[in-house]
Amino acid sequence: MGYTYIMGAVKMILSRKEKIDIISIILSAAGLIGSFTLSIDYLSWIAVALCGTPIFKECIEGLVTEFDIKADVLVSMAIIASIIIGEVFAAGEIATIMAIGGFLETYTASKTHRRIEKLVKMSPQVATRIKNGIEDTIPIEEIRIGDILKVLPGESIPTDGIILKGETSIDQSTLTGESLPVDKKENDEIYSGTMNLYGSFTMKTTKMVQDSSLQKLIRLVESSKPENAKIVKTADKWATVIVAIAFSAAILTYLFTFEITRSVTILVVFCPCALVLATPTAIMAAIGNLTKYGILVKDGTSLEELANIDELIFDKTGTLTYGTPKVVDIISDNPQEMLYLLASLESKSEHPLAKAIVKHYNSNNLAEVDDFKMHIGAGVSGTIENSRVIAGNKKLLKGESIKIKEDLKNNQITIYVAKDGKILGRVELADTLRESSKSTIRKLKRLKVRTTLLTGDNEHTAKAIAKKVKIRNVKSNCLPEDKTEYIKQEQIKGNNVAMIGDGINDAPSLRKANVGIAMGSVGSDISVEAADITLINDNVDGIPHLIATSRRTIRTINICIGFALLLNIAAMGLAILGFLNPVEGALIHNVGSVSVILYSLTLLKYEPYVKEPEKSEKMGMTKTINKSMTKLILSTQGDNYG
Repeated sequence: MGYTYIMGAVKMILSRKEKIDIISIILSAAGLIGSFTLSIDYLSWIAVALCGTPIFKECIEGLVTEFDIKADVLVSMAIIASIIIGEVFAAGEIATIMAIGGFLETYTASKTHRRIEKLVKMSPQVATRIKNGIEDTIPIEEIRIGDILKVLPGESIPTDGIILKGETSIDQSTLTGESLPVDKKENDEIYSGTMNLYGSFTMKTTKMVQDSSLQKLIRLVESSKPENAKIVKTADKWATVIVAIAFSAAILTYLFTFEITRSVTILVVFCPCALVLATPTAIMAAIGNLTKYGILVKDGTSLEELANIDELIFDKTGTLTYGTPKVVDIISDNPQEMLYLLASLESKSEHPLAKAIVKHYNSNNLAEVDDFKMHIGAGVSGTIENSRVIAGNKKLLKGESIKIKEDLKNNQITIYVAKDGKILGRVELADTLRESSKSTIRKLKRLKVRTTLLTGDNEHTAKAIAKKVKIRNVKSNCLPEDKTEYIKQEQIKGNNVAMIGDGINDAPSLRKANVGIAMGSVGSDISVEAADITLINDNVDGIPHLIATSRRTIRTINICIGFALLLNIAAMGLAILGFLNPVEGALIHNVGSVSVILYSLTLLKYEPYVKEPEKSEKMGMTKTINKSMTKLILSTQGDNYG
């Protein structure tokens, strides 16, 4: 997965347009250096031609099409004015710096590409229809409501319907995110895009293919877009004011002094190079910082949005939990014998629960199994060392007239084991919590970010996980549309919402949220594509660092903007008084640009940390004092979390 991201980044950097930009900047810089060191003035024209032309083009297009006054207007005026008075070096210098800023902006703001065709491929292209007792293979487009279809093991279900005959286990993770297969029997609903794992069955269709759950999911991914997610260059926000001030100051200065050099110098020193560099440089540094922690940010806009989020929504399976079943308890008077028989029996099965048991047993010392039989939706049985062994749910054992004692936890799956009609014990499995989940929620609370759990799992499981990690707001049995609707309602209330998930079913929510965060290693390609940010190493503990860094990034940008404005105003004052010429003015605003870059690069090594108050009776520190100190620290360092 990491290799894919690296190659993707390389392809982005080496795109045709960006290669041209890099070559232009290098040639322009070389021309300026040659012009300055060799006193060959015409070399500065290289920078004006290569880097200035795109600026002129954008300026004209903005003014003609939308009368959009941006930083390009003032930059163009400064370049042209410098050329008129013979200061070609200053013109080339301005053009080159602006080109560097534009390149950084392009580099840090990559587009999110959606690959809907991956969802389409999950649906089979043909289906087996039974009509008048005859089986016929037809394209899925020909399926009609009420048709009888046959689905074999390993096939995807072509459209929504109900089971008429047969029992099976269905992998519904594409729609609900549930980590374990769901047992289905007659009259149970089944959905398109889900996978039939074991038994063959016949079904009656209840929806046309274009109206099925999978197609609805595709449409949700296409239509769910975060509101107010288009970032605007910070310099452009100030462009109208800057142009008005600089142009007015230049005209007034000329009217009072009749010195065109002073007026041109004003335009040069007030060029918003530092302003243009502030946002992309800070974002690039922040992205570099986050990459070290295995966090891939696709779009610089996401950092701006993330800095202002009020609520972070978690999916459960594969996010707070590992998403795979694991043996959590063994109850037996003879656990060694029971595990030996159970692992031997389950080694013949491909069911996820069977694999979890065999993995837990972790031994090649397995017995031969004869007369192995899989009881769909119930368990397995077979003969081991002349003894009949049964492993499965209570329904299977009761069917064999084996008495069991029920003492179960609601959020766990239980497999009973019996030998020759006598119960040996039981094994309990569950989707286990990630080690970092609790600390992540705790740190998010320190950052004053509300947390919510939205999951497709049942109420008991959802509440059990929420209780462990101390998330108060939890909603269970959520389909993709339920999650997107919740996000929509929160956004209507004025809340900025971020969503973190791993499955295809989370893709619409990731797109709908102001910021979508995907689990990279376990997450599906669809969710990764739909998200703005990806946790490459599935380390949810990096989320607080991500949010704290985004807040520091915005603060850094604001500081850089303030510094740049003050420097420009001071330099303009010197230019009005005649203490600066255009070349000196260009050098001064270059100092501002370099300062902005250096300060922004401090984000590369930013590590938010707040030491928690020590609880010490010897120092006379009470819990009340501890809380007060923590609040004081957090109020002064809002982007730190501990």
